[in-house]
Amino acid sequence: MSSVPNTYLTPQEYLAIERKAEYRSEYYRGEMFAMAGATWEHTLVKDNTAREMGNQLKDGPCRVLTSDLRVKVDATGLYTYPDIVVVCDKPIFEDDLFDTLKNPRALIEVLSDSTEDYDRGTKFKMYRQIPSLQEYVLIAQDQPLVERHVRQTNGDWLMTELSDLSQTLEFASMPVKIALAEVYRGVEFPEIEGR
Repeated sequence: MSSVPNTYLTPQEYLAIERKAEYRSEYYRGEMFAMAGATWEHTLVKDNTAREMGNQLKDGPCRVLTSDLRVKVDATGLYTYPDIVVVCDKPIFEDDLFDTLKNPRALIEVLSDSTEDYDRGTKFKMYRQIPSLQEYVLIAQDQPLVERHVRQTNGDWLMTELSDLSQTLEFASMPVKIALAEVYRGVEFPEIEGR
């Protein structure tokens, strides 16, 4: 069994490859990581949420963008594609190609089995280092469960959990309220023992 040594890529080399690639990859510490495709439920949840947010923000300064826009965490060098990005101030980009945002106000990730630990842990730790970020929302795709993390004035993060379709996800940093029933419109949940 042979092993091929990892080749270190600079951020510039990553961007040159990524901008020509047919599929998306994240970048961290010199390595590219291919992103997996999404499930039907994941896509429904992401699109439902983005549509509701976009409709409510259409006349204001905020813009809702989905997973095609790359975000960079300057403090760590992470390049990633959040499921939903909200930018409310003038966008700040990595360079003059305008495809790598550096100042999101809110980031939303739809959880999957393969990304849940990363999204809750290491990725959230890195996201917290984005000075403009005010809210981070995690949405389960297999059950009604939304966690909203809001940056407090002292720098701490306050988490609110919603787990009933009758509840409403209300953002603190923008005028958006979404019923969980709308977030999960069209999603059929697997039977969970004891529920």
